[in-house]
Amino acid sequence: MSKKSKNKNYSEINEQPETAGTKFKALKAAFPITIPVLTGYLFLGMGYGILMNRIGYGLGWISLMSFLIFAGSIQYVAIALLTSAFNPLYTLFLTLMVNARHLFYGISMLERYKGAGRLKPYLIFGLTDETFSILSTMEAPEGVEARWFHFFVTLLNHGYWVAGSVLGSILGAALCFNTKGLDFVLTALFTVIFIDQWKDTKNHVPALIGLGAALVCLLIFGQDNFLIPAMILILFLLTVFRKRIEKEGRP
Repeated sequence: MSKKSKNKNYSEINEQPETAGTKFKALKAAFPITIPVLTGYLFLGMGYGILMNRIGYGLGWISLMSFLIFAGSIQYVAIALLTSAFNPLYTLFLTLMVNARHLFYGISMLERYKGAGRLKPYLIFGLTDETFSILSTMEAPEGVEARWFHFFVTLLNHGYWVAGSVLGSILGAALCFNTKGLDFVLTALFTVIFIDQWKDTKNHVPALIGLGAALVCLLIFGQDNFLIPAMILILFLLTVFRKRIEKEGRP
């Protein structure tokens, strides 16, 4: 779809009547492309639900957290935070650092979400890694209104995560098994994302900055305290060398 047609979808929002058919067409177009996210979110969400159940949280709390937070990485981190000494300042900075990448996601989606109307707050809230990956690379099919297509991709992914968490909570309560090592699923997730990003991009400078900064901070601050300094250092270095990174990334 050309840039002109994309802008037309959003510029004519107020002229197109909102009918059940319009929304169903967008839902029908969104569902097939979210199936890979469905499989991933179900298993990751189940792991989260099982682990939360093991530390004493029931179905209600697990569902509410997945519905309101909807950030898999920090939700897994929160498992450790909930079982450690209460430190709200550390929790705040850790959450900001872990999810700082969403600042860049949001900036890059400003033009695409322009004119989304009342759907915009939810589109912003639901912009996870996987949703960003879909919406930043795919256009709404011909005849499908863009803002509703974006909305249903976001909504479906949100629903998959909540459903996975609920299933995990139910399984955790019903079955007794050793969950040791299950929390490694988050490490595995980030490892797979890192490998995919490395293979898909020719410019490896950002990845090397991340690895180098994490290693330096690990050596200086130790295993228990290196994460926040590492994230701060990574953001600083990426900002300082942004122009050089962008220049090397151009074909």
